[in-house]
Amino acid sequence: MFYTYILRSSIDGTKYIGHTSDLKKRLQNHNQHQSKYTSTKAPYILIWYCAFLTKDKAINFEKYLKSSSGFAFSNKRLI
Repeated sequence: MFYTYILRSSIDGTKYIGHTSDLKKRLQNHNQHQSKYTSTKAPYILIWYCAFLTKDKAINFEKYLKSSSGFAFSNKRLI
């Protein structure tokens, strides 16, 4: 399985959207400052995720959520 996920920073409330094949390990990486982009805003809380059968679908949905229409969709329907 592959996952698209949304995290929220406990520091300032900013959101991070990503994809992974191991959701638990990826969340640990974010919270242990092992991810360059998110290291300054840890700890993070997982606020939403979705499982996909293929990596391509997870990546495509991540890209959609990062677009302007996907941003509006996630704020209205997901979180």
